[in-house]
Amino acid sequence: MLSSHRLKVLLEVFRTGSIAGAAKSLRLSPSAVSHQLARLEEEAGVGLVERAAHSLRLTAAGRRLAGRAQEVLDLIESAEKDLLAQARADAGQLRIGFFASAGYRLLPMALSSFTARHPGVELDLVLGQPHELLPDVERGELDVLVVFEHALDPWKAPKGVEVVHLFDEPQLLVMPLGHPAGHRPRVRLTDLADEPWITTFGTETPVSVLERAGALEGITPTIRCRSDHYEVTLGLVRAGLGVALVPSLGVQGAAGIQVCQVEGPKLYRRVGAALRPTNPNPALRAFVDYLRDASARLSVTLR
Repeated sequence: MLSSHRLKVLLEVFRTGSIAGAAKSLRLSPSAVSHQLARLEEEAGVGLVERAAHSLRLTAAGRRLAGRAQEVLDLIESAEKDLLAQARADAGQLRIGFFASAGYRLLPMALSSFTARHPGVELDLVLGQPHELLPDVERGELDVLVVFEHALDPWKAPKGVEVVHLFDEPQLLVMPLGHPAGHRPRVRLTDLADEPWITTFGTETPVSVLERAGALEGITPTIRCRSDHYEVTLGLVRAGLGVALVPSLGVQGAAGIQVCQVEGPKLYRRVGAALRPTNPNPALRAFVDYLRDASARLSVTLR
C-alpha cells in the first residue's frame, strides 16, 4: 500500500522540480527526501525518478503518480475535515426517530434549544412507532429514538441498545364535553364499563392497554374503534362517539373535550431515549441533555 506521506514528498518534488526544493518546502533534509522517494519506488514496484549526477527528473510513471497523489491527498484532507466536524458537537449530523405524540411538544421543545446552541448540526427526523424504528438504532441508522413503553405492555430493547429514562407519563380519561363523569377529579374504569371506547392497537398483539387494564379490573370494554393516531381518537371523542384513554402527551392543547385522571393499576407509560452507548457522535450526548431538560419542564405540566 502506498504511503500518503511519501506521495506528498513525490508531489513536492514534482512541484519544485528538485529534491532540494521539496526538502525546503517539507522542512526535511535532502537525504530524507531521497530516502522517502526510494521507499515509494519500492512500494510502487516501478521507477519514479531518473537520477543524474547533478539533476533529477520524474519518469512518466512518476509524473502520473504525482498527479494522482494530489487527488489522494485532497480526499484525505476532505475525510479529515469530516472527522473533525463529527468530533465537534456543533457540527455533523444527528438522526432522530420519534413517535407521533412526542412530536407535539416534547421533541420541538428539545430541538428548539438544541438548534439554537448547535445550528451547524444537520438534523434528520424520522417519525414512527418505537417497535418499528428500534432496529434502526441497533443498526446505527438512527442516533437516538424517543420511545415509550406502557407499564402494562412492556418490551425489551435490542442487544446493544440502552434506553435512558426521561419521565413517566400518566394515561388520562378523555370524554366529550358535558359527559356526566367530567366533573369528577378521578374516575375508575369500572365506572365507565358500559361506555363505548376508542382505543389503540397493542404493540405486538391486538390487545390494547385499555383492554389489559380492563381485565385487571374485571371488565371487558366495548371497543367502537381502534386507532394509533390520537388526532383521530380525540376527534371521535369530541363527536360523542365514545371515551378513551390517552397518554398526557396526546392531549396537550386539545380543545372540545373533558379530561380527568383515571384510577387503575399501572396506567402510565415510560418515555425514554433509546441509543447505542458506543455511538461516538458527540452531538448525540448534547441532544440527550436537552431532551432531559425538556422532559423535566414538560412533565411538570402533565396531569
